[in-house]
Amino acid sequence: MNTDDDRTDDFAADAAALLRQEAGLSRRQWLRALAALGLAPSALAALGGPAAAQAVKEVVLANFGGDAVKAFTEAFVVPYEKATGGKLVIDGSGPSNGKIKAMVQARNVTWDIVDSGLAGTGELAPLGLLEEIDYAIVQKSKVVPEFAYKYGVVNYMFSTVMAWDTARVKKTPTLADFFDTKTYPGKRLMRKNSQAMCELALMADGVPKDRLYPLDVPRAFKKIASIKNDLLLWNSGAESQSLLRDGEVAMGWLWHTRANILKRDTKGRIDWTFEGGLLQPGLWVVPKGNPAGKQAMVAIASMQAPEGQVALLRSMGNGPANPAAEPSVPADLKDVDPGSPANAAVQAKIDAAWYEKLGAKTNADFLDLVSS
Repeated sequence: MNTDDDRTDDFAADAAALLRQEAGLSRRQWLRALAALGLAPSALAALGGPAAAQAVKEVVLANFGGDAVKAFTEAFVVPYEKATGGKLVIDGSGPSNGKIKAMVQARNVTWDIVDSGLAGTGELAPLGLLEEIDYAIVQKSKVVPEFAYKYGVVNYMFSTVMAWDTARVKKTPTLADFFDTKTYPGKRLMRKNSQAMCELALMADGVPKDRLYPLDVPRAFKKIASIKNDLLLWNSGAESQSLLRDGEVAMGWLWHTRANILKRDTKGRIDWTFEGGLLQPGLWVVPKGNPAGKQAMVAIASMQAPEGQVALLRSMGNGPANPAAEPSVPADLKDVDPGSPANAAVQAKIDAAWYEKLGAKTNADFLDLVSS
């Protein structure tokens, strides 16, 4: 498998591309973090002062660059540096599993935190290339429980959703309608990656959203193969957006951020829904042997603050990971927040454990199916 092209955290790269196209710790939390780091509180008696700057190791966070650097800086860097007196640097060169693997194996790790996803934990964790998330510092109570993993913790949420051309599909379609090309003629759009495509296909075939896992892959593939001649595949979020906008397809499965932009830019000609979607986590992961050590966990804990997460929703469309952020989400953004109680209730939630074991093989088989 080409890990750089087929990673599920491609959403992070797309969020940065879409943005180009278009919260600090409490004192008690900080003292707890200091204890975990083996630092005396007196060393940082004046947060933000010279002593703090000398004691706190610099943390480097890798993301996908462009305006995402500005968005992360406003949402996460400023609050962290104000709270700790330390420095959080954004490296926007674009992380990948291959780069992390090379760094760790060469014992030349330069990143402390990486904006990743399930393909990151699924491939790298079994190889011993990631640090465990320290939940004595990072708080599980501040994330959706299903998305707090041993080697990664949710940083924001996104969804794969159904979108359709209202000029060709007059009512809100169901997932089953996606496969009914007689009643609703026209091409269908899927991602060139099995993640979420299998889940949506199974729900279209009648599998309840809370009984998806373990995925019945042969059943999902059979369903997808039933419309193979009418399928178009997208590799990038921009491609999914253009194919729907230009009328190449009647319906498509794509990321909610792209669907929302389409609805806005086409003045509602392209519509979409969270109903029957798949809720997925972006993840913070920490490469094994990261230079800042436990300070990376302090930075991750800082980024759990609701204020920064709401700011990221406003700038990038990425849903807050901390349920406590929900009351702070502005009214005009609640409908597009993938993790809000109302929107999460109508979606399935992805299962990381299944993807760790079978995700790579399933994706390879999926690519064989759609390419043959």
